[in-house]
Amino acid sequence: MQYALLIYAEPGYLETSSDEERAAAYAEYFAMADDDRYVSAAQLQAAEMATCVRLSGGRTLTTDGPFADTKEVLGGFCLIEAADLDGALELAARVPALRFGGTVEVRPVVRL
Repeated sequence: MQYALLIYAEPGYLETSSDEERAAAYAEYFAMADDDRYVSAAQLQAAEMATCVRLSGGRTLTTDGPFADTKEVLGGFCLIEAADLDGALELAARVPALRFGGTVEVRPVVRL
């Protein structure tokens, strides 16, 4: 089964880390990509770069970025294959953002 690992963290969390911490975190992200259960992943640009699309009264409205009154924002995702939730949670626990106060939401993917 496929799972999405949605990575939430404080914006710029790696930029405030030491060079050694940042290098170690990137190495761990790249190591995850070598795992056979890894399908794909991407880092997202800052929330300020986002555009939201809504429908209101039959009209399409666009606004800059999401309104998020929170310290954590969606910063990236990994798509993985795992036999079950326990396997997905094991991979999620390896995401370096967790050590910097982040959160990883694990959600099963529905294939259409």
